[in-house]
Amino acid sequence: MLYPRSSEGRQIQSFDGIWNFRIDDSPTRNEGFDQKWYSRPLSTTGAVIPMAVPSSYNDVTEDKNIRDFVGWAWYDREFFVTKEWQSRRLVLRFDSAHYYCIVYLNGKEAVRHNGGHLPFEAEVNNMINFDGPNNLTVALNNTLSPTTLPPGTISYKADTSKYPEGYFVQNLQMDFFNYAGIHRHVRLYTTPTTYIDDITVTTTVDIGSNVAYVYYDIQIIGNQAVGLTVELLDREGVIIQGAPTSNGTLKVMNPTLWWPYTMNSGIPAYLYTLKVMLDGSVIDVYRLPVGIRVVNVTSEKFLINNTPFYCHGVDKHEDSDIRGKGLDYALIAKDFNMLKWLGVNCFRTSHYPYAEEILDQADQQGIVVIDESPGVGIKSFNFDNQDLLNHHLEVMSEMYRRDKNRPSVCMWSVANEPDSDSANSVNYFKSVIGHTKQLDPTRPVSFTSDRDYYNDKCVQFVDVIMINRYYGWYSDTGHTEVIQRQINTNFMEWRKLYNKPLLVSEFGAGTVVGLHMQPSVAFTEEYQIEVLSQYHQAFDQHIGQFLVGELIWNFADFMTAQNPTRVVGNKKGILTRQRQPKAAAQLVRKRYNSMFNSSFNGDHRLCYL
Repeated sequence: MLYPRSSEGRQIQSFDGIWNFRIDDSPTRNEGFDQKWYSRPLSTTGAVIPMAVPSSYNDVTEDKNIRDFVGWAWYDREFFVTKEWQSRRLVLRFDSAHYYCIVYLNGKEAVRHNGGHLPFEAEVNNMINFDGPNNLTVALNNTLSPTTLPPGTISYKADTSKYPEGYFVQNLQMDFFNYAGIHRHVRLYTTPTTYIDDITVTTTVDIGSNVAYVYYDIQIIGNQAVGLTVELLDREGVIIQGAPTSNGTLKVMNPTLWWPYTMNSGIPAYLYTLKVMLDGSVIDVYRLPVGIRVVNVTSEKFLINNTPFYCHGVDKHEDSDIRGKGLDYALIAKDFNMLKWLGVNCFRTSHYPYAEEILDQADQQGIVVIDESPGVGIKSFNFDNQDLLNHHLEVMSEMYRRDKNRPSVCMWSVANEPDSDSANSVNYFKSVIGHTKQLDPTRPVSFTSDRDYYNDKCVQFVDVIMINRYYGWYSDTGHTEVIQRQINTNFMEWRKLYNKPLLVSEFGAGTVVGLHMQPSVAFTEEYQIEVLSQYHQAFDQHIGQFLVGELIWNFADFMTAQNPTRVVGNKKGILTRQRQPKAAAQLVRKRYNSMFNSSFNGDHRLCYL
């Protein structure tokens, strides 16, 4: 499932824009299926409203019932297809829809998909009308259950003295808002009937000999006797090497390697292009960006191109204040400008795979990515659910298939803060991590743990131990003086038990912008600075030994469900939700930029203090 790219052999029609929308708020949430809303224009089934695609429908209207809706939401739109495409293969693709989605084209089911954040598509030649309008209908359900990722439960309130009849509540097991909608692009694209279906690229580097190898495997559907040409092009479009086979090895002398960016260089990360052509570019052409780099892990170091890399970065959310988790190019551009302003060289896609357009920028601008699945908040009672495990394995396969060729993706994270201290978590994570390693033996695999060294049962399977720690916030609130002692003790205990590198994947404190008090108290900007400073001083004692990274929680404030501990969302960002810096952002910027300007053994690419 290659990302849609126009070429000499491919064309794309976008369905982004304003669609018709309505929720099915019937007591059963099943009226749309009972009355077959998909069989006719949605406007004939009842009142519809305009809805932006892509966007989260929750934040677009002023209707609280839509914002908090749980169940089936319906979209539709009309489109036309040129008769010139009749001889082409036509593919309808959704880059992401949350969470369970059924797509109908002219009243017929075209495709269904379980899970958000990842793409799905279907060939639709036999459903397209070339002589008039086509009606595209989408039924989308955001209910979280014990078998979804993230998992959740539904509570039915039977006490009619307190609740209306049929009243229910969606219980979340994650600490962010359950945004729903068609969140990313919807497109119809063409390929020839014989076409390039998939490309897999891996690279190795012989630093001593200054030679790199690009291994490729190309899957072709259709006439296998068709002519094939593979070319590796440099940034200027000059052919480095070519080959006439669907799988093989390309040798690159004196390669320019993909590196995380260096501050003030102004030079983007180096990407080659693998150009694949069927029948001399007449039948199909696909151009895949390729970054040459290799990732390794030792007991103490995280290595990129055999050079130690220290991750100084942030955790993020795909969260804007208007479009929820809807794709927004302006927000993407702003975020990468802010990442570089802060001096960030790495981020984690907490807690789900981000849009491919975000990873495009990470590839091009040289930001390392820890690619995380939506396996957030998995509780002990979930681990014995075989359907959940099967779905988790399927999600990791989909993530790998989508992101396997990206040089910026340097580690997989299979979950965030599961109950990894429970006995039944062992077989679950042995399966998920083992499956991911089997899919991709070229990258390290981990998950983020909020359990402690003495009770976590699953870090035995990871390559890098990632821990979330909130000393001075969720424990000993207000007492920043104990943070360094607790961090140092915790670090040394992990090292006694496991001979693996350590990365602090979350730390921080909630801060309401503009709230000041001296001496500091929790939620003031002064307190956030004090907390981060104490962590920084503790980290500095272990950089260059076994600590390989620090990720601040969080890049920016984000929305959560309403609860007494959250004031209009999570306020642990060093930026506001509108991407304006809090005082702590200046502290982080000074630290991270100094890391870029530091060196270790004379190599400017190292980020040690």
